[in-house]
Amino acid sequence: MAARNPGVEYDESWIQNIYINLPAVKRRAETLGTRRTVKKQWQAAWLLRAVTCIDLTTLAGDDTPSNVERLCYKAKHPIRGDLVKALDIKDKDITTGAVCVYPSRVADCVKALKACNGTNIPIASVATGFPTGQTPLKTRLDEIKQAVSSGAREIDIVINRTYALTGDWKGVYNEVRLMREACGEAHLKTILATGELGSMVNVYKASMVCMMAGADFIKTSTGKEGVNAILPVGLVMVRAIREYHHRTAHKVGFKPAGGIRSAKDACTWLSMMKEELGDEWTKPNLFRIGASSLLGDIERQIFHYVTGRYAAAHELPMA
Repeated sequence: MAARNPGVEYDESWIQNIYINLPAVKRRAETLGTRRTVKKQWQAAWLLRAVTCIDLTTLAGDDTPSNVERLCYKAKHPIRGDLVKALDIKDKDITTGAVCVYPSRVADCVKALKACNGTNIPIASVATGFPTGQTPLKTRLDEIKQAVSSGAREIDIVINRTYALTGDWKGVYNEVRLMREACGEAHLKTILATGELGSMVNVYKASMVCMMAGADFIKTSTGKEGVNAILPVGLVMVRAIREYHHRTAHKVGFKPAGGIRSAKDACTWLSMMKEELGDEWTKPNLFRIGASSLLGDIERQIFHYVTGRYAAAHELPMA
């Protein structure tokens, strides 16, 4: 991960008189979404980069230790070994950026990653009453501490949407600040749940306030809202990151999550990061994709690049 974002004192002037030119945002997002993607060996290289940025995720009610074990094995071996060998790349130890689970499954991840020699892969855990955040603050803070004590190195928290929707941005700041303290050495990713914030102005303000409070990453969605990761929202968030970096020199990461399922989608998000923030923000220390099914399509596209045909379902077993 990148150096920690220490945050700054709350300064309301940073979020005053904010105006978002929505038609311009949509036009810019459309140019990213409709552009022809890279091809051949360049596409394969971009897809391998995307693999290293995936937070391979399971957040299901029927998660079990065996599900988590399969997830961790896939995180350690995301692309079939013979395909990696055929690509003839220097770094053959490609893993996903992290695995992401509920706090109660963190200990299972620790055990599973140790068993498959994947202890270098960070464990991320959602916390703070995910996905709604509608639990008492003490309970949310205790959940963070439990996940960290179990072995989580990254914590994905949800912000208080009630505060955001009523304009209590100091309240959002204060809670996120306490959550960062509860994380200790673990990195903090703040989920804005942008599909529930009501406006792009609120998306920008929530992004900036969370960064002021010390968020190491800002994340679009829980994956449970009606609208999750979409390019116009992502564009507003990464430009808030750019402004925060300009003001403070601190680099904050970005994580789109929810609805990103195709290899083409992954390349589109990577291209946005490269064009808006630069190459450094296309690497896993500053960019993650929250996904559960994306890896399957990426591996399928790499299989096609190597063999010239698409794999049958049984040829690419998924976690």
